[in-house]
Parts: sequence; C-alpha cells; structure tokens
Amino acid sequence: MAANAEAIKVLICQGTGGLASGAAAVADAFTEEFAKQGVEAKVGKRCDVVGTGCRGLCANDVLVDIVLPGQDAVTYDFCTPEMVPQIIEEHVLGNEPVAKKVAGPYYEKFLEKQQRVIFSRCGTVNAESLQDFLDHKGFTGIKKALTMTSDEVVEEVKKSGLRGRGGGGFPTGVKWSFCKASPGETKYLICNADEGDPGAFMDRSILEGDPYGLIEGMMIGAYAIGCTFAYVYVRAEYPLAIKRLQMAIDKCYEMGYLGEKNALGFPRPLDMRIKAGAGAFVCGEETALMASIEGERGMSRPRPPFPAVKGLFGKPSNINNVETFANVSYIFYNGADWYSSIGTEGTKGTKIFALTGKVKHTGLVEVPAGTTMKEVIYDVCGGILNNRKFKAVQAGGPSGGCLPADALDAEVDYDSLIKAGAMMGSGGLVVMDETTCMVDIARFFLNFTRVESCGKCIPCRIGLKIMLEILERITQGKGREGDLELLEDMAYDIKKSSLCGLGQTAPNPVLSTLRYFRHEYEAHIKEKRCPSNSCKELLKFEVVEAACKKCGLCYKVCPVDAVIWEKKQLAVIDKEKCTKCTSCYDACRFMAIE
Repeated sequence: MAANAEAIKVLICQGTGGLASGAAAVADAFTEEFAKQGVEAKVGKRCDVVGTGCRGLCANDVLVDIVLPGQDAVTYDFCTPEMVPQIIEEHVLGNEPVAKKVAGPYYEKFLEKQQRVIFSRCGTVNAESLQDFLDHKGFTGIKKALTMTSDEVVEEVKKSGLRGRGGGGFPTGVKWSFCKASPGETKYLICNADEGDPGAFMDRSILEGDPYGLIEGMMIGAYAIGCTFAYVYVRAEYPLAIKRLQMAIDKCYEMGYLGEKNALGFPRPLDMRIKAGAGAFVCGEETALMASIEGERGMSRPRPPFPAVKGLFGKPSNINNVETFANVSYIFYNGADWYSSIGTEGTKGTKIFALTGKVKHTGLVEVPAGTTMKEVIYDVCGGILNNRKFKAVQAGGPSGGCLPADALDAEVDYDSLIKAGAMMGSGGLVVMDETTCMVDIARFFLNFTRVESCGKCIPCRIGLKIMLEILERITQGKGREGDLELLEDMAYDIKKSSLCGLGQTAPNPVLSTLRYFRHEYEAHIKEKRCPSNSCKELLKFEVVEAACKKCGLCYKVCPVDAVIWEKKQLAVIDKEKCTKCTSCYDACRFMAIE
C-alpha cells in the first residue's frame, strides 16, 4: 500500500441508539468488505472504520458517513450490512455516492438551524480515542484555565453568562463562587448525570460521544473552586455511558491528567470517580443525590445549609449537570465573549433538546437559545407525524408544562418558557398531536412523579396521590363538579410546601393543561366525553361514513377481527368484538374512526 497520511474514513454512529439499530454489524461489514475487496491496496490509502457518538437523528439509525480525502462527508441513513458492498464499490472505489441510499434533503434541513457546539465532536471523532480528542482542541481549555488564577476562571464563567443546564438555570459562575468562598481544605465537585426524565437522553449522548470533554469541563470547575475530588453520578441504566466514561477516566490517570502524576500542572492532584445510581428520579435533586453517594437512601434534605456550605460528607460541594460542564470546555476554548454572543440576553449559548412523541424526526437537536419552539419542531424535526395537527408540546420533562399551538412562538430560553407556563428543564420535549388527551397526559406525568417521590414530606407523598386519584376519576368519566378547583388549590399548596424541587414542580403539568386545555377537562366531567378519543372508558368506536376512504387500513390492524370490511366497501366495527384498543383509530390517516 502506498504511504498516504490521508485515510478514507467511515464514521458510524455507535451511541446506544445506533448500536440498538445494528451499528456493530454494519461496522463489521465495512471492515470485512474492505479486506475482501483489497480496498487499501487499490486506492493506496488507509481505510478507518470509526465508531462515533450520537449523531442526533436517532430515528434514522444506523447513520454512516463516508469521508473521502479532500471531500465533504456523505451521509447514509437506515444503513444495513447488506448495503455495504454497494457503498464500497460505487462510492469508495468509484467516487460516486449511491444516490438512492444517501440521506435525503430532510437530513440537511435537520442540521440547517442547529448550532452544534457541545455536540461538535459527537459523530465526528472516535468517542473512545484520547488522541482524537486531543486533535479536536481537547484539554486546551484546562491548559488555558491553569494560566489564570482560580478567581479569574470563575469571573470568565460569570462573564460568559452560562446558566446551569440541569433545569433551574442558576448562573454557573455565581454557584462556583459560593463554593469557592466556603472555608475548608476538603471540597467536592459533583456531576449530575442521573437524567431521569422520560424520553430525555442528552446527557447520556454526551457521556457516550465525548467523555473526555466532560472530564475537561470538570477539571476546570475543580480548579476554580479548589477541590481535589470529583464524582460523576450516573444512573446504572446507562451501561455504555459508564463504560466509555470509565475508560476515559482510566486513560486520564494513565497519562497523568488525573491523580498524582499531575501532568497538566494542577496546584493539587485531582481524583475522579463514577458513582452508579439506582435510577431514582428524585436523585436528580442535589441533596438526594449527595445522600445516595454517601450510601444513604436518596431523600432530600432541608436547605439551608446549602451544598456550597455543607454538602457531600458535610463538606462544601458544587453540583452541575453534564451539559453544563460540557459548555465550560468551549468557553475556555473560544472565550467568554464568543460564548455570550450566542443566545438571548437571559440565556447564553446553545441548548440540547431531546425530541420525542408525534414528531417526524425524533432525536437530539442543539440550537441557539432563543430559537422558537416552532422552528425546533417544524424546521428542524420536520413537523408532526402523519401530517396531523399539532396540539401541544410538553417542555421540561415530567415537571414541565404543556404548551398549546398558540405558544409555539415562545423562544427556548429560561425566562420565555417560564412565562409561557413551562420550563426549560434538562431539555426534554414531548410533541403531541390531535389524538392526545391532555387530561390523560397530565395523569401520566403526575403518576410518574408520584411513583418517583421519595415520600419524605407530606405534601408530595399524600398530595400527589390525591391529585392523581382525581385525574384518574376524570379520565374514567367519573369526574365531579368542583374537581378542577380542588386540583388547582392542591397544586398550588404542594408547590409552596414541598421540601424539594420534585414536589415543587410536580403539579406543573396539571396547572398548564388546566390553563390551556380546560375545555377538555370540562368535556370529560360534564359530557362524559374525551374530545381526543383517547380515554378508553369513554370510547364508543364508529366509522364516519363521509370520511371513510374504504382503504381497509383499520381492518388490517385490528388484532381481534372486530372490523368488517371488503374491498371498495365501507368498514364496519363489530361492537361485540371491539376491545377499544385504538389500533384502528391510530392507523386511520383520514380521521374516519370516531
């Protein structure tokens, strides 16, 4: 093979989503086919098959980039091992991309309005390679920070305007200054990677795709507050994230970036350890998280004293989440002025969102703060699945709020979303269409927070249970006059009197749906009807003759043969056999099932 430093690269998404879709088999197929066809000898270049982190467009995995020297990457989606020989023969050897299998224009549109800062290395470098990290600015941020005093580092973070990305949005530099000012030799830095929101996987993707970037951000934070020990609290359900992060930590010890060797020039050695959590949602709250690290049951503690004064093991402690620390690295790569030029007056930088639900292209997006909700859902993610009507989006996870179509122009920043009745949260967005019942959505999220409550304080333990019982009655057609007023009164009382953030925000889905979708609650109570035809106990299935296209889709999906249909004939539903499973309703694109 002729010597040539430029290699042909095959970048394959090997985050959790990619691996679940068969990325390992695709990678093996490329390696085998390169050897079988003798590609390296033919082209005189090395052929590298690289496993990267998450690319974002998870719904289209397996995603593969072919990068020929001197050319832009060409992306293939839904890639399978069977496609590999043709891609190598026509694209790698023939320099002609396989047009029918290249990702369509929606992929370019998916990326067009994004600004991938934190994700800039995810999908482009080998997630497990320290050298790849170093080749892409790796550890230049901590080296720059170490030329500054710790006070100057804190001021630089303050100047950037970075706010904590864990949900509350507290200014990161201010938080660091509190812990730095606390007396004592022993201090702890903690990264909250618990990420318990349903449908949220932003932190997991950073851990899997750029673990060294997280470590670097934590190094800068540790230097700023003057601590010598750092924990990364990761839920045990993230085995790949834990594996790659541990691999990165071990490599950093080997190279002297962590531990006693002190190759970077730290004023004191820094140790780092992973703590695998048991998966309790309440451990996303900082005092419950610290209790879990200490070996206690994950339960919140009253504040004050705040963790910056008395935290882990009774010592001053600082907690930020994964996305926050990932931002820190880029502030020191490019400067606080650069970072503060992105976003809005109140929210600087970019924000990562996990899009799930009734949206065409689910996955992860990173957009500048200030991008509207409408742009995220329609321009980036392609709009609503099956071209149905948008109804609402749940912003901020189970403790967030549901925003209607009228609020789609709300900007994705902390202040705008709170004003609209939701919250940024960690960044989960659940998109809902006209088939979604908002009463049932409120019930679903309230049930989640009730189950995840630690039970320590009465308002959360008992109040959420009573609210859930009322919502369940309403969805069963057993709602009563006065239920809505009672729900509102209890929601405000629980928010005011709960001990921690879980209880203080748990009623938000109920309050936001009552604010924007009160008519649906009233239809359930007064008319014993679910306007979205979603609550099973209130359903009476009928075929709307005027809307029926006689296509037979309902007939094909019915699991109990309750739909009677013949070609070019109207469908009829046998009420005796019908189990109200909603399969026919979900399958009908013409809203002909009532």
